[in-house]
Amino acid sequence: MKNVTAPPEDPVDAPDDRHPEPVQPGILRGILRRRSTILAGGFLLLLVLAAVLAPAIAPYDPDVQDVLQRLRPPSAEHLLGTDDYGRDVLSRLIYSARVSLQAAAQAAAVALVIGLPPGVAAGYRGGWLDTALTRIMDALMSAPSLVLAITIVAVLGPGITNAMLAIGVIMAPRFFRVARAATMDVRHETYIEASIALGCTNARTAVRHILPNVMPPIVLVISVSLGTAVAAEASLSFLGLGVRPPTASWGSMLSTASSNMGLAPYLVWPPGVMIFLTVLAFTYLGDGVRKGLLRSRSASSKGD
Repeated sequence: MKNVTAPPEDPVDAPDDRHPEPVQPGILRGILRRRSTILAGGFLLLLVLAAVLAPAIAPYDPDVQDVLQRLRPPSAEHLLGTDDYGRDVLSRLIYSARVSLQAAAQAAAVALVIGLPPGVAAGYRGGWLDTALTRIMDALMSAPSLVLAITIVAVLGPGITNAMLAIGVIMAPRFFRVARAATMDVRHETYIEASIALGCTNARTAVRHILPNVMPPIVLVISVSLGTAVAAEASLSFLGLGVRPPTASWGSMLSTASSNMGLAPYLVWPPGVMIFLTVLAFTYLGDGVRKGLLRSRSASSKGD
């Protein structure tokens, strides 16, 4: 009797650990289903383009002063008017997008690096490590945010980089708590136990199996943190602890506008509206991406 050998495993169905699965098209469909997400993404895309192309689209040099044109109301020559040094408000508004986006990216990156790895480690390992890291993050959260940011900037010195480092440290507990909670939800799943049984190290298990499953809430935290960083940078620049003059910033523009409210109230609206719309756009974009990821995962699990 001939020995019947099992047919070779189908390479399509065999798990290949060398090549991660591509992003499913259902994720993109889930994201694009929400009109608010499309509008938010479109606004942020235009903002990024304006920041990159600022030298080409800004009508004037944002730092050139003309005292003879100071505090001029909006006109055909200066669409948004001029400030107390005669600088074009529209040009400074466009260049300020560079500062705000760069500051938001720096703060979110610092918060992600400080908060995400300890959160995954605390949720996965538990025990004394979880207790120690949680106490440290709770101590950071207990301090008033703005006071702590001002203290860090006072120690390190004023400047946009130091200011965003301070904001990143303040936002790190958000990433820690979300990553810790999401990791605790999945650490006892069957695929995690199978990975450990197959001999995967803790680091490999965390990177290959836990981290992708905690990303949906982390994406939302990143988006909200980007919006928070924009508002925080504006607050610190308003207080004189962010960008250094004469660099344009939405916060410094608000500071200038507050000093001339009686003479030129129109100066408040451009930076204020841009801060509001940018924070709102980051929030809606993050929520739409998170729901798209969750909807795609739910559809995938039902198909299985």
